[in-house]
Amino acid sequence: MNGQRPAAIKVSGLNKSFGDHIVLDRIDFEVPEGSIFSLLGPNGAGKTTTVQILSTLMHGDGGDMSVGGYDPATQPDEVRSMIGVTGQFSAVDELLTGRENLLLMGDLNHLPRSESRRLAASLLEKFDLVDAADKVAATYSGGMTRRLDIAMTLVGSPRIIFLDEPTTGLDPRSRRVMWDIIRDLVADGVTIFLTTQYLEEADQLADRIAVLHQGRLVAEGTADQLKRMVPGGYIRLDFTERADFDAAARAFGEAAQVNGDLTLAIPSDGAVRAVREVLDRLDSIGVEPDGLSVHTPDLDDVFLALTGGFAAEKESSR
Repeated sequence: MNGQRPAAIKVSGLNKSFGDHIVLDRIDFEVPEGSIFSLLGPNGAGKTTTVQILSTLMHGDGGDMSVGGYDPATQPDEVRSMIGVTGQFSAVDELLTGRENLLLMGDLNHLPRSESRRLAASLLEKFDLVDAADKVAATYSGGMTRRLDIAMTLVGSPRIIFLDEPTTGLDPRSRRVMWDIIRDLVADGVTIFLTTQYLEEADQLADRIAVLHQGRLVAEGTADQLKRMVPGGYIRLDFTERADFDAAARAFGEAAQVNGDLTLAIPSDGAVRAVREVLDRLDSIGVEPDGLSVHTPDLDDVFLALTGGFAAEKESSR
């Protein structure tokens, strides 16, 4: 399923309950090294709980897990040496400057102060924070704070990073800057486990997406694979000649005329096989359209279809 890349994270049968409330119900997934895996789901679906268990902040009730080759339940120190975590809420100390926050992380990682200074300078430049390096973090914008938060996560050179809704509250420009940072991390071989409620974010970034609903994984695949799971897709054929349009309309009885012009919409899942069948049928009747395009539902459609469109109660922060 994941090609030749080994799994950075493996989860099998993970479950977690709070009293009688089942938060995670025997979920399974793998995340290949150097990839972005996105976990989608409404509030209360279990996304943050999953991150907390995999990052050793909480114990699961059962199941097998491996993070960087180690078991979070029995080898927490080894897991922590491999990972970085950026949670929903910033870990930045607003009373310190950006540089001081980074130096503090160096101390917590037991780095020599000279190495911490060198690393802080490098990260401030990488995250475009040089001009604000010696200003207290309380004066930072939301986007600057988030960039500093991720920079602090990188002080320990983690190979696996958990990003729990990292762009919540950011404006569109800051969000796209964050996307570029995430892509750069993966280009350097880092594995990203991303939870988000921004479906466009998952669509833009993730190599694979899993949808979590009421504690269960209800779907997993690439964005394109998920989009083909719900109805509403079609292949659009555009014509300039009425005779060609009429011939195609007869050949595709299930097609609908759209926009009141010489355009047909043929219901389809958008797969290569379906496109090939359309082209073969057109070829058999000697008709060539002036334009062909594939339209599939977006992740919003997938999300609503798989979760019923209902947001559960906000997930417990325990």
